[in-house]
Amino acid sequence: MLKVWGRKTSSNVQALMWCIGELGLPFERYDIGHKYGGNDTPEFLAMNPNGLVPVLKDNDGPALFETGAILRYLSEQYAKAPFWPDDIVQRTAVDMWAEWAKVNVSPGFTAPIFWQLVRTAEKDRDPQAIAAAIKRLTALLQIAETRLTQHDYLVGDAFTLADIQFGYLLYRYYDIAIERADLPALQRYYQRLTQRPAYREHVMISYEELRVV
Repeated sequence: MLKVWGRKTSSNVQALMWCIGELGLPFERYDIGHKYGGNDTPEFLAMNPNGLVPVLKDNDGPALFETGAILRYLSEQYAKAPFWPDDIVQRTAVDMWAEWAKVNVSPGFTAPIFWQLVRTAEKDRDPQAIAAAIKRLTALLQIAETRLTQHDYLVGDAFTLADIQFGYLLYRYYDIAIERADLPALQRYYQRLTQRPAYREHVMISYEELRVV
């Protein structure tokens, strides 16, 4: 049984839970962080000294933190090709695009755009900084657009771990009130993701509890 510490409105927890859902693994999840607290207790810090969610334990195994590392662990332990290929070259291609999304798209969207528009009071927002961040993000999404004009998913025509690391942000991207570039292949890709039951269950979740007015 997997045990997950982290509130369901955390985007990183959503990526993890989406992966768990796609792999059909049994789990228990505990609300930790933000309004729920609990991430500064000695017990939690013993699992993750950074005090951040998610944290995962697989049965009696050690506590694991850092979302990307946890996702790779679950893929190695439970997934099969094409989600996580056996061939090292094919697997590295999946991992490469997963890392691209994690280190470029996620920080390009979450803090400078989503947090500014949802978790920051309107009087404290910087419209010029938000507009600049959207422009930078659009350049990254154009890379994905080019990929997605060639095949259905980020790495090829099969759903992989890379789509977890990239696609979990798109619900919020398409839901918040911003001007978005015309990226038709990305839009079609997002619509395909919304047809996946695990995506609807774990990613398409209200974030109203995070909103600051």
